[in-house]
Amino acid sequence: MGSLPLALLMLAAVVIAPLAHGAGDPEAGKAQAVPCGACHGQDGASPIDPTYPVLAGQVEGYLFRQLEMIQSGERNIPLMAGQLNGKSEQDLMDLAAYYASLPDKVAQTDADDETISLAQGIYRGGILHKGVAACTSCHAPSGDGNGPAGFPDIGGQPVAYTVAQLKAYREGDRATDETYGGMMRGVASRLTDTEIEALAAYLRGLH
Repeated sequence: MGSLPLALLMLAAVVIAPLAHGAGDPEAGKAQAVPCGACHGQDGASPIDPTYPVLAGQVEGYLFRQLEMIQSGERNIPLMAGQLNGKSEQDLMDLAAYYASLPDKVAQTDADDETISLAQGIYRGGILHKGVAACTSCHAPSGDGNGPAGFPDIGGQPVAYTVAQLKAYREGDRATDETYGGMMRGVASRLTDTEIEALAAYLRGLH
């Protein structure tokens, strides 16, 4: 992805694997989610630690796929070790459907105008000279993602969580984008710490 046009062409050529949509039962998922509330909040939008994600309102297909990868060990999250043991595919679908059905909480960013300007430019226009595509290409102007494609809702996440994920993609420690041709690793590899931190602060208040 040496240029922005090439990056967009590659994005358009990605073959998206089928994702589960509408297959889960939110009511069944609510019962499954009771233990999850200890870390992510009973509303799914009040994590007890800023490095934990907001789950409420997340794209169902994306969340289901992440749960599958965490359960199999493909996505290694030590704090989640054992949490999904014994759960069937239907259980994971139900969990994803439940959290997708919850309203997310409107959050505010405390970033200054300079930081917001930097991040907004990247989010909406990319960085042409570094071949970084605009985030809106996949995550929509509002940050709500793209349900049919399985791209996640990234607005309103805790700053520390977003920073950690982008840096993990950049360093190759997170590789959950294989289905999409390593797209997030390609983008993050071209971002500096300053750009990542600005984006995370901007996304915190994006809805």
